[in-house]
Order: sequence, then C-alpha cells, then structure tokens
Amino acid sequence: MSGAGSIKGFFVTGTDTGVGKTRVSAGLLKALAESGLKTVGMKPVASGAEMTPEGLRNEDALALQSAASLKRPYELVNPYCFAPPVAPHLAAREAGVEIALEALRDAYRELCRGADAVVVEGVGGWQVPLSGTLELPDLARELDLPVVLVVGLRLGCLSHAFLTARALRADGLELAGWVANAIDSHFQRPEANLATLAAGLGAPLLGQLPYAPKARAEDAAAALARACEALA
Repeated sequence: MSGAGSIKGFFVTGTDTGVGKTRVSAGLLKALAESGLKTVGMKPVASGAEMTPEGLRNEDALALQSAASLKRPYELVNPYCFAPPVAPHLAAREAGVEIALEALRDAYRELCRGADAVVVEGVGGWQVPLSGTLELPDLARELDLPVVLVVGLRLGCLSHAFLTARALRADGLELAGWVANAIDSHFQRPEANLATLAAGLGAPLLGQLPYAPKARAEDAAAALARACEALA
C-alpha cells in the first residue's frame, strides 16, 4: 500500500450511482467484525448531505461509521462532504474546495490506526472525476486495496458491469470479485443475467443480495461472508 501501512480490506465501487455500494460496504464491515477483526469504514468523498448541528452529514458515510466496530470521528470517515447531490468535482468547485489526494491519504492513515480491516466506499461509478487532475481510480491505486464491484441487477447491468471491469483493469487495478445486488423487483431473467455476468467478468461472485429496499447491514453480512474469507 502506497504509504498507508498494511491493513486488510476492500475498495468498493459500483457500476453506477444508486446500485447499493453502501449496502454492500456496511455488510462487509459487519461480516469482517463477525470474523473477529477490528473494522473501520471510509467514504472519502460524498456529495449529497444535510446540515446538522455538527456540520454537513452524508447518509452513506453515517451508515459506514455506524457499521464499523471502531468508532472514528466523522471527519476521518468522510473527509470531503458536500451538500448538493451532484458530481463531486462540481460540488467541490461550488464550495471553493479542491479535493486533494494527500488529504485523503492522511485521513485514511489516521482512520486505520489500530484497525485490522477497512472498507472504503467510492463515490458514484468508477470513472468519476474528483477534481481537474484527480479521478476515483487514482485514489483506488493509492490505497491499494482489493477492488469489489457492486453490480446493480437491472436492465443495462451487463454493459455497465463489463465496461466498468474493463476500465478498472485498464487503470492497472485488479477486480477481486463482484457482488450482485437486486435493485429492481421487476428485473427479468435474473438468473440468465447472473450467468452472463459470471462468465464474462473474470472474477468470483462474492455475494448475492436479494431485493430489500430497507435491508440492514446485518442482513447483508451473512451473504458477504465469502468475500471476507478471501482476505484470510
């Protein structure tokens, strides 16, 4: 890991926004904790937040903070938090802030101090710009964690998944595995689509989550136990 110390964990990305990255990330944190590891979660950049007495708070970052077994200050869990639910580089520009890789790395190091495992959730899809000179793949390379792809099972997921896997590998990263997350209760031919994904992604299926709009992190943990075994 580039300057960040040695720690187990995952970098979770998705085929798009709204495909269940937080559900999977929180489930992984719970599963890792159940295996006896001290866990921390991180949402390095989040856009779409509410103002609270403590400052801006993003729902996904709060979910990771809650799912982790070690409680860390929100500012380490989510170093860059923006109010408008828009692309992060646009939100940062409007706030007069530039998202810096060095600041993310420093927060990550402090967050992981004393932890055994970390789950880092990306923002949006894979090829998201964070600034004029920084993209999400740059952060993934810096943290050097196994990348897990969340595939939201809906019409169009095959193209989105294959394009993301291709881009990820072109960026010099390895796809450690993928998680199938049912997000459309009317999705047709799910088993046939899963078979196509399994044949074409070239990485193991680490878990399959049923359609459950109000599922808790604990509900996903059992389905993701296999992913945690891969770190052993």
